[in-house]
Order: sequence, then structure tokens, then C-alpha cells
Amino acid sequence: MELDLKSKSAKELEKILSDVKKALANAQARDRRDARKAAEKAAAEFGFSLSELADDEKPARKTKKAAAKPKTVSKPKFANPADRSQTWTGKGRQPNWYRAEVEKGTDPAKMKI
Repeated sequence: MELDLKSKSAKELEKILSDVKKALANAQARDRRDARKAAEKAAAEFGFSLSELADDEKPARKTKKAAAKPKTVSKPKFANPADRSQTWTGKGRQPNWYRAEVEKGTDPAKMKI
């Protein structure tokens, strides 16, 4: 059963979409009922009801998150010789000014603060 959706108007397509959503909701409800019946039958084989089994389950234990420590700001170790306000801690990615100075031949020890 194939529909020619290209020839349908917007109103007809909205009606089809609405019908599909209703059919999907009904199918999910039917599947839920079937699953519940199967679960009740399985529980009955062991002499329990579903409500008894649901009550027995303990809620999952909540783990405590480690207390967030305040971030410490590292002290700058290098400064740009051309602009002393540009600094770098020596950790993480190298700033462009640092990389450019090293490529020019500037000794990193001379840029230390």
C-alpha cells in the first residue's frame, strides 16, 4: 500500500500525519498491554504479582559527586617581549606570539618572567 504523497495537498497530508500519529499511539498502547500481560504471567509462574515485584525493587543508589574544587589560576611564566601584557603559564597550547618568537630564534629562557 503505497501513497502518492506528492499529489496530496497540505491539508490531506496533515490528516494523514494525524491518522498515523493516532495509529502509532494505539499500537504502542497495545504493545504495552501485551508486555504487561506477559510480565504478569511470568511473575505468576513464580508465585508473585507484578505489584509485589515492583514494591520489592530498591531505588538505585545515588552516588555523591565529588565536591567541586575551586579552580586555581596558574601564575604566568612567560611574557611576550613585544607586549608584556601577553603572558602564558607554560601549560596547554602555546600562544601564537610565543610560537612566533621561538620561530624567530628567541630563546624561551629570555621570555621567562
